[in-house]
Amino acid sequence: MFPILFKIGPITIHTYGFMMAVGVAFGLWFIYVQAKKQGLNASKVIDAAFYTIIISLLGAKLILFFGNISYYLEYPKELFSLARSGGVFQGGLTFGIVFALLYFRKHKIPTWKVADIIIAALALGHGFGRLGCFSAGCCFGRESSLPWGITFQSEYAHGLTGLPIGIPLHPVQLYESALNFLNFFVLFLILRKKKFDGQVFSFYIMNYSLIRYFVEFYRGDHPDKAFLILNPSPYLSLSLPQLFSVLGLISGLALFFIFKKRKSA
Repeated sequence: MFPILFKIGPITIHTYGFMMAVGVAFGLWFIYVQAKKQGLNASKVIDAAFYTIIISLLGAKLILFFGNISYYLEYPKELFSLARSGGVFQGGLTFGIVFALLYFRKHKIPTWKVADIIIAALALGHGFGRLGCFSAGCCFGRESSLPWGITFQSEYAHGLTGLPIGIPLHPVQLYESALNFLNFFVLFLILRKKKFDGQVFSFYIMNYSLIRYFVEFYRGDHPDKAFLILNPSPYLSLSLPQLFSVLGLISGLALFFIFKKRKSA
């Protein structure tokens, strides 16, 4: 792992922040290309996507703050450190979706047609973002005896994130990165052959909910208070993100049938 990509004098470029920037760049490029292909005002759609990204990042940080309020009151600068964490993804996703829907309506942008493009780009960017997590050591996994368990050695990352060092861990960041790239590929195929607007969006909600529910079994960075049911076996436990994932799966399925019925009508 390489939490620091390189240094130039007093300037430090962290790999986490760099990979987030790469993810945003690829996501915006995808949105621009797909918007033009579908006859949309690409510049207007890019503006909407850019503002949505900003609100999502702020929302992710806000949920991170309230989830660890005592720590961030003591160390407020850490809240804005991209070296430590970008925030809580599900919080950022919620804030981003609400803002985007309001923004689309205000600026008379075809809501679900554009949402289908942006949400696929989100899966692509998220894949890069989780590679950044792996490099920084945040969102780390629980102890693993499997052959592909990863042993981290960076004292710097340990100081930033509390990452255990010298112990084989599940590389959950890589699990989720690979699954997000797979999700993007599936969503891209649906986008090319979709039957109704909102189809890609609803599939993203369902797909990511399943991804996050699965990955949570192997996360090792949650405090006890982040669980509704805490059991020595992770497979018999239920974390708050898993609860949100169940609710997300139900919501995505409901949206799918609503959008499909609207198209039929």
